[in-house]
Amino acid sequence: MEEPKAPHVAIIPSPGMGHLIPLIEFAKRLVHRHSFNVTFVIGGEGPPSKAQRTVLASLPSSISSVFLPPADLTDLPSTTRIETRISLTVTRSNPELRKVFDSFAAEGRLPTALVVDLFGTDAFDVAVEFHVSPYIFYPSTANVLSFFLHLPKLDETVSSEFSELTEPIMLPGCLPLTGKDVLDPAQDRKDDAYKWLLHNTKRYKEAEGILVNSFFELEPNVLKALQEPGLDKPPVYPVGPLVNIGKQDCNQTEEPECLKWLNNQPLGSVLYVSFGSGGTLTNEQLNELALGLADSEQRFLWVIRSPSGIANSSYFDSHSQTDPLSFLPPGFLELTKGRGFVIPFWAPQAQVLAHPSTGGFLTHCGWNSTLESVVSGVPLIAWPLYAEQKMNAVLLTEDIRVALRPRVGDDKVVRREEVARVVKGLMEGEEGKGVRNRMKEMKEGACRVLKDDGSSTKALSLVALKWKAHQTELEQNGISSV
Repeated sequence: MEEPKAPHVAIIPSPGMGHLIPLIEFAKRLVHRHSFNVTFVIGGEGPPSKAQRTVLASLPSSISSVFLPPADLTDLPSTTRIETRISLTVTRSNPELRKVFDSFAAEGRLPTALVVDLFGTDAFDVAVEFHVSPYIFYPSTANVLSFFLHLPKLDETVSSEFSELTEPIMLPGCLPLTGKDVLDPAQDRKDDAYKWLLHNTKRYKEAEGILVNSFFELEPNVLKALQEPGLDKPPVYPVGPLVNIGKQDCNQTEEPECLKWLNNQPLGSVLYVSFGSGGTLTNEQLNELALGLADSEQRFLWVIRSPSGIANSSYFDSHSQTDPLSFLPPGFLELTKGRGFVIPFWAPQAQVLAHPSTGGFLTHCGWNSTLESVVSGVPLIAWPLYAEQKMNAVLLTEDIRVALRPRVGDDKVVRREEVARVVKGLMEGEEGKGVRNRMKEMKEGACRVLKDDGSSTKALSLVALKWKAHQTELEQNGISSV
């Protein structure tokens, strides 16, 4: 008897490490639990980054990568928003993707499914040509997914800008959503970013399924609503939390300084402060945050970046080469010596969050960071900057109730007194106790859904079975070895 071939899945992540990270965890689970082979098909405007290459090279042999030639976006003005650039990168890479699928077919290993993330639906054109099942991996919350799925209808019924709405947007299973909290690319309906967002969301119904990086205990109401019939949409499978769980990197010869410092701090006493791989603050806001941390008298570990001209610069800005520490208020490092540790640019976040000394996380509410916190049971201070982070902040503070949120002044700045108040409140106040207990429940829920009989494990198994059945069908029809 011929050994049955391992089923093969192709994955196209959007550019940016934040999109690649959860898809890598997803690929690992497909390989370890369901014996799939996975190929990452990496596109972009330029050559892959060192970070992309390093992380992809470290994966098991059953996960391979193909790098597409860079998409030509030279006709776009420099002011073009990131959502437009991502969508066009996918669309203009289709001829190259077709060549990759031709080579798969020639080798007799055509994928059973093509998985794209939130702005990748134009790649469905190639999947359908090759009889490959199109799927979406949605890397954010089920709440934001619900907004995406309802957007084509909202676009027809809402005549103004979302920010001008006087009534909240009501979506099944979601908290009422105010127009000003709607994600960035939907805030200017005349911009191409909105048109591409709408274009992609209209194609969501062509997918055979949507895998969402969330889980039932975290977003029960919206997931229940998304699984009810009615809306013209494919089945939704909650398969999260897909995160790096803070194991030490095997290539790491020596423990980083910040972890050594954490080893010497009391249990649960340190606030971790980080705005993700691209979050930057204005100079004024950076100063207020520093002074507030000093005034709070709490221990903190702060990943600092140079300030930007605008508070919500995008996650693709290259880091300024200027030393970020030079922007701190005079005397700040001396004043906080011993109880503060400031680290430029980057820290091993999953390991920091998993560390027993870490007791809170001041975050931009990016979904990868949030899920890493949930898995480690670390309560949050929600400080959203861009993309869908305002929607996430509302969800975390008002619905799941695992976060406190500082008040932003009329001048759009969170003042030092407010920083100190909310930091103290989280680390030693009654309010902090409440969100800490609630986060503990979410951590236990995350643990349950990932067990062998857990809801997320079962959801992924269901999808894997569908993909295996499709692979068999392709082989019987002689398609997978064209």
